[in-house]
Amino acid sequence: MDSLSCPVCGTEMDSRSLGDGEINSCPDGHGVFLRRADLDNLVDAENDWHRHAGHQTMPMPRITADMTAPPAVKPPARAWVETLFSA
Repeated sequence: MDSLSCPVCGTEMDSRSLGDGEINSCPDGHGVFLRRADLDNLVDAENDWHRHAGHQTMPMPRITADMTAPPAVKPPARAWVETLFSA
């Protein structure tokens, strides 16, 4: 894969192997980039780990095109008095 630049700071991203794939990360901590196939491999590896770890863990859901984002949740009030002034 060609070298990538961080979209936030423009610094060349560091590349390293992760399992069967490759991960590119900003050296300044602005994020990571994975190819779709590499992300699929990581999800599969995570699900395999959960299958063999026991019943106390749940596998990650597979992301599909028909999924929608969860509805926005209003943050809980910090105090009861705050609930008096919220609409």
